[in-house]
Amino acid sequence: MARPGQRRSGRARTDSGAQRRRAPRRDEEGIIPVLAEVASEVDRAVQRPPTRPVVRTKFQVVALLVREERARVMADGGRTEAGRAKELKRLDGVATLLARTAARDTSLLELLAEDARVSDAARAFMATVMRAGGLEPPEEPAPAAPAAPVPGAENQVVPRSVISRQLANPFLAPDFEAAAERIATRARRLAGWELLEPLFRSFEYAATGAPACMPLPEAGSVTALHGRELMPHQARVVAAAARGHRTFLLADEPGLGKTAQALLAAQVADAYPLLVVVPNVVKTNWAHEVGLWTPQRRATVVHGDGDRVDGFADIVIVNYELLDRHVGWLGDFGFRGMVVDEAHFIKNKGSQRSQHVLALSEQIRARTARPLLMALTGTPLINDIEDFRAIWQLLGWIDDTKPLGALMAALEETGLTPVDLGFYAAARTSVIGMGIVRRRKVDVVADLPARRVADLPVELDGAVGRSIRAAEAALARRLVGRYRSALEVRRGGAVVEGIDHELARRVAAGELKDSSSQTGGENVFTMVRRIGQAKAGLAADYAAQLARNVGKVVFFAKHVDVMDQAERTFADRGIRYASIRGDQTPKVREKNIAAFVNDPDVAIVVCSLLAAGVGLNLQVASNLVLAELSWTDAEQTQAIDRIHRIGQAEPVTAWRIIAAQTIDSKIAELIDSKAGLAARALDGAAEEDVSSSTDVQLEALVGLLTDALAAEGVG
Repeated sequence: MARPGQRRSGRARTDSGAQRRRAPRRDEEGIIPVLAEVASEVDRAVQRPPTRPVVRTKFQVVALLVREERARVMADGGRTEAGRAKELKRLDGVATLLARTAARDTSLLELLAEDARVSDAARAFMATVMRAGGLEPPEEPAPAAPAAPVPGAENQVVPRSVISRQLANPFLAPDFEAAAERIATRARRLAGWELLEPLFRSFEYAATGAPACMPLPEAGSVTALHGRELMPHQARVVAAAARGHRTFLLADEPGLGKTAQALLAAQVADAYPLLVVVPNVVKTNWAHEVGLWTPQRRATVVHGDGDRVDGFADIVIVNYELLDRHVGWLGDFGFRGMVVDEAHFIKNKGSQRSQHVLALSEQIRARTARPLLMALTGTPLINDIEDFRAIWQLLGWIDDTKPLGALMAALEETGLTPVDLGFYAAARTSVIGMGIVRRRKVDVVADLPARRVADLPVELDGAVGRSIRAAEAALARRLVGRYRSALEVRRGGAVVEGIDHELARRVAAGELKDSSSQTGGENVFTMVRRIGQAKAGLAADYAAQLARNVGKVVFFAKHVDVMDQAERTFADRGIRYASIRGDQTPKVREKNIAAFVNDPDVAIVVCSLLAAGVGLNLQVASNLVLAELSWTDAEQTQAIDRIHRIGQAEPVTAWRIIAAQTIDSKIAELIDSKAGLAARALDGAAEEDVSSSTDVQLEALVGLLTDALAAEGVG
């Protein structure tokens, strides 16, 4: 019998005999079998919920080490291709087991996020696993100074409805095709070459004089969608998306329908949910366009802290200024497409808004296979050819140092290097083929009406907007009160079914008469004036964008204070302008007209609707902004005719700024309906009474009253 402390000889002989009979196989050595054993242990534990913290730690450690080992195997130049493939296959087996485990408890996926915290316990266990696999764990780094908070992080919010959506969809299946798409094409012939600078310069050295535009498929003359007609040049971009193209720098001139093209491209690409990043002045218009072109899709517009955001919407529209507050949840939303309107806003890569946009694009490309990415801008270049850099990076064509993926492959296929004759022309063609689309009005003039009015709805935010809506509600209540009083007198207290429209018109007429003679207080005229003042800055913003995109722009307003505010905006932005007002002498007026017509540096002329609505020839411009509405179609038409004249070589677009969710929208509808009536009268129906401004004012009040009554259940 063996003494205490003495190994039993029989056991020793058995162990040594086993070692002599079987040496460890090579595939049982190293870190991979250790990882497989721990992964199996975790999988068994997860099958017996709840998942304890120690199991979660083991899952995270194995996943991190699988990732590191894969990178080490890929970088090991001493391995044969067959040996590397064998090791990667073994690692894939462990990764598959981890994926099966995560499917049982999807909360484990949180441990694999880029910003997931690795605890001290996890680091200690990682060192243990590495030693067991024959690897030396890295030395513990010295304690780092507390990291500075990300700028604006303290202001970030997550809307409640977005949290509800996340709870309803806690698990997004991993997209393995997305990972394959991210594998960069390995440079062979071009390895070691500086390529970005030659790519940028190719647009200077190899310019042909024609707009840069990728080959687009034919799509027929007109395509009808939801009762609306798509112009042929628009349909060709949508057809390209339908055939699988997924990145576009859509640089059409304003007025050619970039918004419609983007929305319909998203529809045929099934790129939902879709993120749309836009300037503040057009975000309400984007929601309006969604209703026109893709009415089966729900859009939500982000305002302020996002209290009104619909977390289950198909399309999320946010303006650049709010990204710092919402970039966190937007990055985790699971978007399959992204549209960036006025993409030249991100040309400065050092700006916070540019960094936010590029980060969101990177997150979408990392999580989604072939997402739809569209940059919309009429002027991709503002100052320098380098302005392309941020837009190309947004689209995933390049990173900070080199071309990526398909673009690198296209450059390799040219068989040329930057020192070869013909490289610049081939490089320019390769970039254009990635998705640059540029058409001018003159290029598609056959598609366009000679003159059109395009409404641009804007949202009146802040205290001014709330005040205007409150005043409109008070006016509606006053009209309802007058209507009920008149109804009681007229019917002797009898109950009346529905709305008495004749009485409603009488009440509106009385209100209009009182408003015309009223010197103080709130009425329809003061309200419309306040709306014009509130729109002034937004209208000037849009005119400035147009001027940057297409050159000369005519800006019309009714009131002096709106003109003043617009001119201050242009001056602040360094945009030269001329002014045409009623109090100018003929000499000053002619001087300002000549400056706008003849001086290429004078981009905008600010005109009084009353003083400049007749007798002027401003056809050097083909775009016009109507900052305030007239009470008649005739005044609006006279303004548009300042640029829509004999000799005008381009189609004319008048951009009418409309304050959404106010009486402004009703007035615009009435003006348009009266325009049709006037046209019929001029076409020979002389008995038709061409309406006056009083008619529009009266109908606007009638509409306000009947809408208020309907909201109360009368009707």
